[in-house]
Order: sequence, then C-alpha cells, then structure tokens
Amino acid sequence: MTSPLPSLDFLLRTPTAAVLLARFGRTATIAALRGILADRREARRFNAPAEDILDEAADVLAASFGRSQKPVFNLTGTVLHTNLGRSPMPPEAAEAAAEAMRSPTNLEFDLRTGRRGERDDHIAPLICRLTGAEAATVVNNNAAAVMLVLNTLALGKKVPVSRGELIEIGGAFRVPDIMSRAGAILHEVGTTNRTHPRDYVQAIGPDTAALMRVHQANYAIEGFTASVPTDALARIAHDAGLPLIEDLGSGSLVDLARWDLPHEPTPSEALAAGADVVTFSGDKLLGGPQAGLIVGNKTVIARINANPLKRALRLDKGRIAALEVVLRLYLDPDRLAATLPALRLLTRPAADIEATAQRMAALLQRAFPDRPVAVEPCRSQIGSGALPVDLLPSAAVTLGGGALESLAATLRSMPRPVVGRIARDRIWLDCRCLEPREEADFAAQLHAAS
Repeated sequence: MTSPLPSLDFLLRTPTAAVLLARFGRTATIAALRGILADRREARRFNAPAEDILDEAADVLAASFGRSQKPVFNLTGTVLHTNLGRSPMPPEAAEAAAEAMRSPTNLEFDLRTGRRGERDDHIAPLICRLTGAEAATVVNNNAAAVMLVLNTLALGKKVPVSRGELIEIGGAFRVPDIMSRAGAILHEVGTTNRTHPRDYVQAIGPDTAALMRVHQANYAIEGFTASVPTDALARIAHDAGLPLIEDLGSGSLVDLARWDLPHEPTPSEALAAGADVVTFSGDKLLGGPQAGLIVGNKTVIARINANPLKRALRLDKGRIAALEVVLRLYLDPDRLAATLPALRLLTRPAADIEATAQRMAALLQRAFPDRPVAVEPCRSQIGSGALPVDLLPSAAVTLGGGALESLAATLRSMPRPVVGRIARDRIWLDCRCLEPREEADFAAQLHAAS
C-alpha cells in the first residue's frame, strides 16, 4: 500500500524548509516544492520521505539561483582561449570595472567645466600615446570596429581585399560577411597564396572607397607566397586618393620579441607604415576587456565618431574603467610581464610549469588511483588567432585509462571546473595557466574528490 505524499503545508513547516525560505525566498521555494510534488504524482512515486523531497527542492533551487558563468581552470594549453573568455584581466582592472558599475561615475561628465563630456576621453589619449596615433576611439569588439570603419568609409562602395586575407575566425565569422553587413562591397584581388601590387592598382576605380589589409589569423600560408606589405599598399592607396584600412585582429601594443616571443604586428608599426586607420582587439594580446580599438588620423576618426552606429557599438563604463587600467600598465613596459596576466602566462618559464605539473601529478594520482598519471612535455599555443603556428614549450599532467570522456566530464563537474583536452588516448592538463597562487584551490577540490 502506498503512502500519500506529504502536503505542501507540512513541508513548509519543517526546519529544512525554513532554511530554504531564508535563502531562496518564499515564492521560489513554494514553486520548487509544488513542481516536485506534481512530478511525483504524475509518475505515481508516492512513497517519498519529506526530507527526500526537501533535498530535491534544495538542488532545484541551488541550480536556479546559481550562476551559469563561473571561473574554470584553463588547462587546455591555449592561453587566450576564445571559449574561456580570452585574456585574464589584471585584478586592479577587474576591481576598477566593479567599482565603476557599483556607483555613478563621470563617464560623460566633464568635472572641470561641469558640462557633458565624452566617454572616449578617459582612454583615447592613452591609446594615442601608446600607438602614436593622432586620434582614437573604441567600440565593443574588433568585429564591431571593422564594421564601423567600413560603414563609415565605404558604404555602398568597393573595398579591394586580397583573397588570402578573407579569413574566417571562431564561430564561422567571416570577413566577407562583416563587410556585407557594413554595407561595403568586397572586391577580391589576387589569389589565395599570391597577391601583387598590380592586383590592387588594377582594382581601383571610381567606385572604390578604400583599400584594406587584414592580418591573417588562425592560420598561415607558407611556400610559394606573395603579399603586399603595409607601406607599399599605403602608397598605392594614397596615390589614388584613398585611405588604407588595416585590421590587425589580436594587435599587440608592444613588440613581443622583447620577451623572446614571435613578433606580432603592432598598431604603431601599421600607422608608421602609412595606414590611415587601424583596428585591433582589447581582449587578446593587449590583455584587457573585450573591446575594439580604432586608431588613425584625426579626420578619419572624426568621421567614425559621427556615425550613428558608434553609439550602438560603444563601450559601457565598466569596460572603459578596466581598459584604462590595463592601458596604464603599458606606460611601464619594463614590468609589463609581471603586471599583465596574459603576458605573464605567455612568458612563464618552462621550469616553473614543469614544477607545477609535478606537484599536480601527485595530487591527481591520489584522486584517481586506478589511472596512470604522468608528466609529459607539450606545446601551448597563444590562441585567439595570434601567432597560430608558433607554439610555446610547456608541461602537462596526463591521465590514461578507459572512459576518458567520462573522466573529462567529471573534471568539468568540479566546483571550479577543470577544462583540459583529450589527445592520443589520454587527458592532457597543460599547466601553463595554472599559476602557484591557484594551486591551493586546485588541490583542495582534488582532495575533496578523492
């Protein structure tokens, strides 16, 4: 004989329900309990102690009120991982963003005159100082920056671009598509592997608005190749009375060769070579929040700022506050590798990574005693389209055995999810991005799991 389910009134009078009511509120708690009772009646599962129902309600409520986005351990081997949020920001930048979001700020208010100000004024002078540009502005990401520039300078007109630069980045996002949405008309020139100056010259006509150069991201073309460098393309554009647009994508503000990393083109180099407007990201090699930075001559930037789309694409006060903090770090380049997390991870010594991997291997072996655990050399990649063929020496903890997908899911289900990769019949946990200050948290949850 089946027992009736406890009533909602009875459940609400229990000590456990009192805890749920205090934490989640009466409306949500009652809704969760009613839903569980209804499901059990429909499934004819009547024999259920009150505590089981309350425990189930607690799980439902915790899931409803919990945050979907949470910090993870990035052990994938990709430092600027697009799916994991790209660059980690400096703590002081995150704090500046939080402070700005908590209270009113002088975002568009000139404290000196008491009149309306411009939000770009908080960061444009810094960007100009760091790049050598005459003027600068910012929008919410680099794709938006490219779209805004093209919509301003080339609406309804043609823009010649080398076929070898018509890139596709993450999420099937393609340069031709953004050009189309911007209202510009793509004019392909050259071939996939070779484009010459004459290809651009022959493409210029009365309906040409600008020339465009796109930095190759996520891939490299090698072998029998030819491309037109910025300075040569700028001369072609200027001889025809046209502006040159250069999209650098990840756009580092400094020469990475200073830290023995492969060189990545910088905005200052592109401007010095004759580009009239340059676009690049704020959340990749620059190491800041998601943003699209636009630098160039005053006339072009003024036209861009006058475009009504600029308002739709502008940054909020939190990201402006964070970006300002990050840009100021570049004023002290001698300490940048220590103060900028993205650069610190990219320049982390291999010996330090090896030591971390050895410590973590011991913990993982205790947590998963039935699996073979080893420390193996590997290669990290920079990520987010930056230097796609250049890899950095690193060390990983690998876990073998069967059911690797299940093990990977277990790691991802931890309080702070552990995200690695599966390759060569093992799970690889690249320790480049697991810094000593995070090891204690990593160890604590492994201990709990074991």
